[in-house]
Amino acid sequence: MLHTPATLATPDTLAHTRTRPLHWLATATAMAAVIAAAGLVQPATGSPATGSPAATEEPAAKGPQAAAPDPAAVTYPLDCKGAPRAVTATAQGDLDGDGRPETVAAVRCDAGSGTPPHAIYVLTQDPAEGSRPRVVATLLDTPQRQTATELTVRDRTVTASLLGYSGPEVPRCCPDKKQLAKWRWSDGKFRQELTDSAARSV
Repeated sequence: MLHTPATLATPDTLAHTRTRPLHWLATATAMAAVIAAAGLVQPATGSPATGSPAATEEPAAKGPQAAAPDPAAVTYPLDCKGAPRAVTATAQGDLDGDGRPETVAAVRCDAGSGTPPHAIYVLTQDPAEGSRPRVVATLLDTPQRQTATELTVRDRTVTASLLGYSGPEVPRCCPDKKQLAKWRWSDGKFRQELTDSAARSV
C-alpha cells in the first residue's frame, strides 16, 4: 500500500490533530475504493503480479486455440451405394504434437437396417484461411466388418471399442466379439494395438 509522504501534507491537514471515529471510517472507505479500482483496471492478460497466487498456479494466457476440423465438412472415401453417410461418433485432440487438434470420426453408411460396419478416419485442416478439413488417415475400414463405439482421444492416442463377429455364421445384426483398439502416432504413421480380442457375447 502506498503512503503519502509527510512533506506533501498541507498546513490545513496538519492542523487536524484530534481524530474522530468518523474520520477513520471515511478514510477506510476511501482506501477500499482505491484498492478495488486498482484491481479493476489491471490488464486481463500478461504476467501476474509478483507474489500473487496466479503467478505460480497458472501460466499467462496464450490466445485462442485452433479449432478442430469439422467432421460435417468432409467428403469421406466411403462407398455407400447411394445411401447417405452418417458420422456416429467424433473425438478431438492433438495426435501428432504440432499444437493443432485433429478430429477422429467414426462413419458408416446409413442403410436403415442391420448393423453397417464403421470406418474410422483422422481429419486435419491446414491453417490457411479458407482451407477445408480432409481425411489424412484411415484407422479402420469397412471390409473389417466392425462397429466402433466409445471413441476417445487422450494422450495422443485414439481408443475405440470394436464390435465384430467370431465367424461367418454369426448374424450380421448381432456382433459377438469385442476388442479394445488403440492407435498411436509413431514414426510417421499410426500403429494399432489390440488389448482385448476374446470372443464373447456382447
